Amino acid sequence: MEVSPVAQQGPAGLPWYVAGSQALGLACVVITGVWMGHYRGGYAWDGSSHEFNVHPLCMVLGLVFLYGDAILVYRVFRNESKRSIKILHAMLHLFALIVSIVGFVAVFDFHASSKIPDMYSLHSWCGMVTLVLFCVQWLMGLGFFLFPGASPWLRSWYLSLHVFFGLALFVLAVGTSLLGITEKLLFSIKSTYSTFAPEGVLANTLGLLLVGFGVLVGYIVTREDFRRPPHPEEEALSMHFKTLTEGESPISP
Repeated sequence: MEVSPVAQQGPAGLPWYVAGSQALGLACVVITGVWMGHYRGGYAWDGSSHEFNVHPLCMVLGLVFLYGDAILVYRVFRNESKRSIKILHAMLHLFALIVSIVGFVAVFDFHASSKIPDMYSLHSWCGMVTLVLFCVQWLMGLGFFLFPGASPWLRSWYLSLHVFFGLALFVLAVGTSLLGITEKLLFSIKSTYSTFAPEGVLANTLGLLLVGFGVLVGYIVTREDFRRPPHPEEEALSMHFKTLTEGESPISP
């Protein structure tokens, strides 16, 4: 069995949706960099407010943009071997995790230097839940799908949970970013926010772009005709597993 030319080319419109998601995602990272660099004084690792600025940039880059791209790889690389895509999927998640941890360390170090309490806001609670569950999701995905050991039945059972929690955590990451934007604006420009201060307008624009990126990624990964087409070796493995578990013949209709 060969993959049809249509499947190789991909469904119409998919490249445009993917390109649009990348444009939105990169715009989110760039605008966050401009906001923290231009309006908040730049970046440093010295316990000052400039160290705090590392936090939003890392979170948008790691838990939103890189995480979103990791979700998309099964739609973008439709005709590559599944193992290669799994490795890329895991590596992008790993990069996202490393960048996010740097962002978390930055904000906690800033709080310690400035004698600011930790973990009292809704933003911080949601952020910690997102990071912890992200770590759990990554480790379980690694154990179930990339390394040998898990039975085919167990992998099949966990797959739907992995997909669901992957999307749920992505939504939570975007929502937590929106909470962080509002919190930062209220702390920094509360007196001028209502006058449409340029910094507030830029941050609000960032929020809309984050929502747009999240919606577009969600649309791409949930649209049925954008799913990765079945490959011969995967269908053979699936049929073999069905034979072992249900006792059916591989050539039965």
